[in-house]
Amino acid sequence: MAAALLAPVLAACGSGGSKNAAPDTATGASATAPAAAHLTVLAASSLTDAFKTAGAAYEKAHPGTKVTFSFAGSQELAAQVKQGAPADALVTADTRTMDGLAAETGAPTVIAKNRLVIATAKGNPFKIDELKDLADNKIKVVLAAPEVPVGRYGKQILDAQHVAVKPVSQEPNVRAVLGKVELGEADAGLVYKTDSAKSGDKIVAVEIPDAQNAVASYPAATLKASANPGAAAAFVAWLSGPEAQRILQDAGFQKA
Repeated sequence: MAAALLAPVLAACGSGGSKNAAPDTATGASATAPAAAHLTVLAASSLTDAFKTAGAAYEKAHPGTKVTFSFAGSQELAAQVKQGAPADALVTADTRTMDGLAAETGAPTVIAKNRLVIATAKGNPFKIDELKDLADNKIKVVLAAPEVPVGRYGKQILDAQHVAVKPVSQEPNVRAVLGKVELGEADAGLVYKTDSAKSGDKIVAVEIPDAQNAVASYPAATLKASANPGAAAAFVAWLSGPEAQRILQDAGFQKA
């Protein structure tokens, strides 16, 4: 993925005049966004399905504009930004990662929120129905690594409930956690509610009460190194607009 990000981002002609474009408050897009541009957006893995839909909608509404997404764990995206990978905008699954990139980004805006669920193997054979059940040594639990936002949220809620879990593996992003459970390589894992919804009957999603849960915030920001600053600002503004918000909420994300 890093190699793909290091490929040149193609900037379309006419983008220079949009650097100071003002967002259209009615549509969430820039009123003077360039007619054509090629945008590369780095986005958290949990946004994969929603952003594929959002990208298609944005391209339809902005003829000539191409939006290419690169999905990974937020910590991987941050490393790519710091290494100078060419991109125009960034969306992470937590504010902590975004705050650590203040020198490389514009002012961030939270565009959505999410919560965690317990993803269990098909049929929930161990009858898991709450966090404390994950402490059973007979249950193979997989978590995201602690430097990954969903891993950090998971550790936060387990520690708060005094639940000691010895994971069989720690994965680089939420999709990898979900995949382990779907494939039967783990009995349970902590994932975002939106990711579990895409698994259908491959898993059983066990809700975690709000009082025991964590809220994940998704900030979006332009990158100062963008070759298309006006178009990047227009896209980030659009993410807070009604069309993008409808797409995100249809995917199970909560309103920011």
